[in-house]
Amino acid sequence: MQHKEPLYRRENTRTRGVHHGGSDYRFSRHLKKQDKTSLGSMHGKKQHGLDYTPLFRFLLSKVGQDWSDVHSEAVARLDRPEPIFWIVATNEADKKPVARAGENSYYSGLYVDQDNRLALVDPELRLEEMRPSCSCCTQTLNGVPFTRKYEAL
Repeated sequence: MQHKEPLYRRENTRTRGVHHGGSDYRFSRHLKKQDKTSLGSMHGKKQHGLDYTPLFRFLLSKVGQDWSDVHSEAVARLDRPEPIFWIVATNEADKKPVARAGENSYYSGLYVDQDNRLALVDPELRLEEMRPSCSCCTQTLNGVPFTRKYEAL
């Protein structure tokens, strides 16, 4: 039996300038009034350093296929099942044409249709229609950079 690669990868979190938000202990340790950051557990709930781009590309490649098969294969190759539902909507209220994954990465929204098949929320969504929100960043749709230039409003 062939072992398949996981649908996530580790990011380099030790590089210079990588910040994950939250307050640093070094700014609060000598204060008279102690805040909650210095009294809590050192093992937080957030998991930093995981990139789910391979999962999103896998799901986009499986559009039109049976959701049960796609879901079971994806869950078997993940560390946790929650990232699947970042771009896949299971009910009408959660449907979005574009799902944002990270600061500058956008992916086509997916949903499960009546026939239990994975489908695109907006099949007419095109890269040429996407408008960047700033001029300094490279923004992508499904891994391809936007073709339009930034236009200040």
